[in-house]
Amino acid sequence: MNKNSIIGFVLIGLIMIGFFGFQSREYKKQLAIQAQIDSVARVEQARQDSIRLAYFAEHPEDTLVAGRVAASDAPIAVYPDSLLNVATAREGAAVTVANDKIEIVFDTRGAQPRSVRVKDYYNHDSTDLYIFRDGKASIGVTVYAPTAVDTRKFVFDYIPEASSDSTVVMRLPFTGGGYIEQKYVLHKGSYHVDNLLSFVGMEGLIPRNVSSFDVDFDVTMPRMEKGYSNETRYSRLNYYFSGEKSPENIGGGRNGSKRVDSKISWFAFQQQFFSAIMRAPGEFSSGEFGIEFKKEDDPSHDLMACNAALRVEFTPGSKEISVPFEFYFGPNHYQTLKSYGHKYEKIIPLGGSLIGWFTKWVIIPLFNWLHQFISNFGIIILLMTIFIKIVVLPFAYKSYSSSAKMAAVRPWIDKINEKYPKQEDAMKKQQATMDLYRRAGISPMGGCLPMLLQFPILWAMFRFFPASIELRQQHFLWANDLSAYDSIVDFGTRIPILGDHISLFALLMAVSMFFYSKVLSGSQMSGNDPNTQMMRVMSIYFMPIMMFVICNSLSSGLSYYYLLSNIITMIETFVIRKWFVDPAAIEARIKASEGKPVAKSKWQLRLEEAQKMQRQMEQNKKNRR
Repeated sequence: MNKNSIIGFVLIGLIMIGFFGFQSREYKKQLAIQAQIDSVARVEQARQDSIRLAYFAEHPEDTLVAGRVAASDAPIAVYPDSLLNVATAREGAAVTVANDKIEIVFDTRGAQPRSVRVKDYYNHDSTDLYIFRDGKASIGVTVYAPTAVDTRKFVFDYIPEASSDSTVVMRLPFTGGGYIEQKYVLHKGSYHVDNLLSFVGMEGLIPRNVSSFDVDFDVTMPRMEKGYSNETRYSRLNYYFSGEKSPENIGGGRNGSKRVDSKISWFAFQQQFFSAIMRAPGEFSSGEFGIEFKKEDDPSHDLMACNAALRVEFTPGSKEISVPFEFYFGPNHYQTLKSYGHKYEKIIPLGGSLIGWFTKWVIIPLFNWLHQFISNFGIIILLMTIFIKIVVLPFAYKSYSSSAKMAAVRPWIDKINEKYPKQEDAMKKQQATMDLYRRAGISPMGGCLPMLLQFPILWAMFRFFPASIELRQQHFLWANDLSAYDSIVDFGTRIPILGDHISLFALLMAVSMFFYSKVLSGSQMSGNDPNTQMMRVMSIYFMPIMMFVICNSLSSGLSYYYLLSNIITMIETFVIRKWFVDPAAIEARIKASEGKPVAKSKWQLRLEEAQKMQRQMEQNKKNRR
């Protein structure tokens, strides 16, 4: 080994000794700094605890109630930031704010709503109504700073000096001086809650290549209504795209999931009459949604579990990043939801374009106007039914008068049936019947078209009553809740198709339909034609039974409306037959037209042309044989 090699090794050794000595001193300095930071954190924690305890000691009557959450429920984790480790091991506290509409309990663990109680409403069994209860909801934000920080795992500091009886401010501090802040503001006389999420002084913690964070909202909503099948049918998860006419949805009694890769304005966990809605004014960039309905015999008496996982984008690098959100916890009341101006009211199922238009601009305004003067909703439904019947009477009159005229020519119809008893004479019988109608001045379509015009109204009412929260828990006669079924017989077990009860309003509605159909078909249908007999059986027996089965588990207010509608229809038909249709005049007209040509309408000419074509086709078939 030469002299230069020896000098080189000596220099390398000296450099390594110096480097390790330097590293040792730096390590000791880091330990001292970390010990100082931990000491400051413990002092800061003690200060926050003393401030909080002093505040509650001075304000024992305040609505901000300090509850305790077991720290053992939080998962044990180790984070590079010592304050985060402290925050995971601490015990959470409950902070309650309320107005005249709702009461919200916030949890400092996760800085999230723990439960929401709606004050103006109750469950069907008169217990307090919660949109979600303690332990049944989870709202968390996950951001990389510089590791994944899920806010649900940490206990935030409650900041009493920044809070009030309507505002809750909570912060999660980091050792570098930055913090995550959650601020909630409950507005007076409202179901609306403003939420401002802020990342303050975290520009050195959040990497510059991170431009988004995740929001997870999981809720298990309890059952609130009397009928399980009806409640699940009208419960769903909605999500809305800005500019669209109505939201998309999954659910309606069926489990489902959906991934959305486009921007979302808001989403709603919708029970039949109450919803939890979350909106992002800056929009969510994407999301995944899921809904799962619980069984009817669920021991926890829960209705459905809803979950939403969303991505929110932001501009990184700022000293303070603030992202606003909005919550709605309240009833699915049309005017209330509409007042917020974000299309929330679209979650209420009012039907398609035509049906929804009629419901929004006729049914709901009329309903609300009557409610200003009348408190009994049974009477309101009666007056609504009378009003609707008066409005459609000009259309219905043609149908009822056509029915009455057909009843008046019944003796001539019987003669035609006797003249053409054979099946092969069906075409001749039809021609003779049409000729009789022409001579009597009866339009065969006169009774059909007006009835078709009334179907949209019937469907609008079918959609309106089960979705109308105004009818919820409103008493009338024997019904305790016009929004649910009225059971007079409870079987104690579920019978296929029928259910576990019998609704009296649905039964009366079916009976009224039976008698009306029997009278109507008895005056119009005759003969031994199998098709005619089948139509008679369908209208008299099958339709009332089918409607009873359908309405047995639906809103008793809906069955009550159909009952009233049938009764008023029978009265109108009786009055028209009694005083507006003269059988003697029709008989005289028929006799006067015998042997004379009668002008045919365009419809009759087209019908005869179709009959000729049919006869020609039958003749061609016979010739080919």
